[in-house]
Amino acid sequence: MADSLFEKKAEFISWCIEEYSALNSTSGRETANMFAQKKVLDFLSNHYDVLHTQSKNYILGSIEDFLFTEESK
Repeated sequence: MADSLFEKKAEFISWCIEEYSALNSTSGRETANMFAQKKVLDFLSNHYDVLHTQSKNYILGSIEDFLFTEESK
């Protein structure tokens, strides 16, 4: 079961990286590095249960909100 959840989270995070990259015209590598540096990967993993059930716009908006909140700390 844990492996299955790990795989689902990995697929979701990969999808988020691809979609965020497309939205911001950046490479997947740049986005993945930025997500790792700014702890977006942890945010997505920790909130997977709720986020993966939401729309694309909601998820990308949540990432933007998280980044804005982290930058203002």
